Amino acid sequence: MSANTTVHKATSLGWLRSGAPGVWLSAGAVSVAVIMTIGLLALIAVRGLGHFWAADIVQATYEVPGQPPVSVMGEVVQEEQAPLPRLREAGLPLAEGGATLITRVLLKSGNRDLGASDFNWVVGQWLTQRTYPAEAVVLERREWGNFYGHLLNVKEGGRVVAEGPEAWSQLQSRLARAAAISEQLEHVEQGDVGGINHALEQLRLQARKLELDGRLDAASQADLAAERSVLTARYHGLEARLDELRRAAARDSITMADAQGHELEINLGNVLHAWRPNAMSPLEKARVYVDKLWEFLSTGPREANTEGGVFPAIFGTVMMTLLMAVVVTPFGVLAAVYLREYARQGWMTRLIRIAVNNLAGVPAIVYGVFGLGFFVYVLGGSLDQLLFREALPAPTLGTPGLLWASLTLALLAVPVVIVATEEGLARIPRSLREGSLALGATKAETLWKIVLPMASPAIMTGLILAIARAAGEVAPLMLVGVVKLAPALPVDGNYPYLHLDQKIMHLGFHIYDVGFQSPNIEAARPLVYATALLLVLVIALLNLSAVAIRNHLREKYRSLDT
Repeated sequence: MSANTTVHKATSLGWLRSGAPGVWLSAGAVSVAVIMTIGLLALIAVRGLGHFWAADIVQATYEVPGQPPVSVMGEVVQEEQAPLPRLREAGLPLAEGGATLITRVLLKSGNRDLGASDFNWVVGQWLTQRTYPAEAVVLERREWGNFYGHLLNVKEGGRVVAEGPEAWSQLQSRLARAAAISEQLEHVEQGDVGGINHALEQLRLQARKLELDGRLDAASQADLAAERSVLTARYHGLEARLDELRRAAARDSITMADAQGHELEINLGNVLHAWRPNAMSPLEKARVYVDKLWEFLSTGPREANTEGGVFPAIFGTVMMTLLMAVVVTPFGVLAAVYLREYARQGWMTRLIRIAVNNLAGVPAIVYGVFGLGFFVYVLGGSLDQLLFREALPAPTLGTPGLLWASLTLALLAVPVVIVATEEGLARIPRSLREGSLALGATKAETLWKIVLPMASPAIMTGLILAIARAAGEVAPLMLVGVVKLAPALPVDGNYPYLHLDQKIMHLGFHIYDVGFQSPNIEAARPLVYATALLLVLVIALLNLSAVAIRNHLREKYRSLDT
C-alpha cells in the first residue's frame, strides 16, 4: 500500500470522525424540509389566491363532430393534455390515429339556472372562433352562482329604464342602491328582530322558571304579559319595515342574455357584484381582486359553502383556540408545579409522568369521544338539570358547543404544557430557590416571585406547541361543537354576550367539508386551497404572538438567570 493511499484513508477517517458528515446531513435535511414547506405554501397560495382574480371571459363556438355548433361563454379555468383513449372511452367522437394527447379545457360557464352544470370539460380543438367581447358581463349572485352573458336592459318595477350602452351605468348605480338595501335588511333581521326573539325567549324561560318554583302568580303573569305585548308591538313594527325593504329590493332588475341568446330577468337584490373583465385595466382588476379577497375574509359562506367568505370559521377558530389557551395554561402549569416542586419523587410520580407522556400520543378522535361522553352528556346534562331546568327538555349546555370544544382541545393539549413547564422548572438553579428561602421568603413566595417568572419562557413554549397542535385539529371537534354551517357568531349584543353553548364553524372542518362533501367540487377546489392557506396563516399568527411574548419574558428575566 502506497504512502499516498495511507494518507488519503487517514484523512477520510479523520473527516468522518470529526462529525462533519453529520453536520452536512443535518443541513441537507433542514434545507429539504424548508424547500418542501415553501413549495407547499406556494402551491396553496397560487391555487387559492388566483381564484379571486377577475379572469377574462371567452366567447367561442363549440363544434362537436356530428352535432350542431353551440355558442359558449365563460372563464378558462384549466387546460391539460389528456390521453386520447381515455377521452374516447368517455364517449367523445374522436377519430383514430393522429396525436396521442388531446388538449381539454375546463370552462366555467356558470348560469346554473339555465344549464345543468356551471363547469364543463370541453375538447380544445373543438373550441373555435374564440373572442373576448368587451361587453361580456359577469354577475356574482347570492344564489345560483355566477352568470356570464350580455346585458340587455335595466328595469324598475317591470318597466325598462335603460338599454344599450346606457344600461351599464344604470346597472352600477342601482346595484349600489340594492346593496345598501340588502345591508339594511340584514341589520334588521339579524340585529333588531334577533334581539326581540331573544327577549321573547327569555320571557318564556322566566315564566317557566317561576312556574317550576311555584311563584307564577297573577301579578307575575301580568308583568310578563305586559313586557311581551311591548316586544310584540315592536316586532310588528319591524315586520312592516322588513316588508318595505323587501319591496324596495325587488324593484330593480336586469335582463341578461347568455351566449346562445336565452334571456333571463335577474333581480338586483340577488346580485352582489357586476363587472366586465375584458374591458378592465390591470389596475381595475387589482381593485376587484382586493374587494373579493376582503369579501372572502369578512363575510359568511353561501351556496353550500362553495362561495362567499369564511369569517365565521375564522372567528370560531380563533375564539376556540384562545379559550383553550386560557383553560390549558393554568391547569398545565399547576400540574407541572405540583409534580416538580411538591410531589414526592417516587414510583407514583414516575408513573404519573409516564401517563402524561402517553396522553400526548393518544389519537385526537379519542379525546373527541371522551368530550362528547363526559363534557356534553354527563357534565352538560348535569348543569342543565341544576341551572337550566326551565329550558328542559331542550338542552342548553347538554349539547355540543363552543365551551365543550374548547375544553376538549385543552384536554388534548395539556400534556404538552405539563412537559414543557416541567422542563422549564428543572432548569431553574437550585441556588436561586435556596437564596430566596434564606432571605426569609416562603416556598410559595419563592415559587410565585422567582421560579415561575424565570420558567415563563418554557411555559410559553408549551403554550405555543399546544396552540400549534390544537388549532389544526378537526376530528374531535366534529363531535363536540363544530358544524358545517353556523353563520351566527357566538358573540352578539344579547346577554351574556358570549354564548358558550352555541355551535361554531372551524377552518379545519370547513376545509374537510368543502373539499370532500361539496356537491360542486370544481367550484369548491380553489376555496379549499385558499382556506388551507388562511388556516396556516391564522395558526402562524397565533404562534408568532406567543413567541413574541416568550421572547419578551426571556429578556426580562435573563438577568436573574445569570
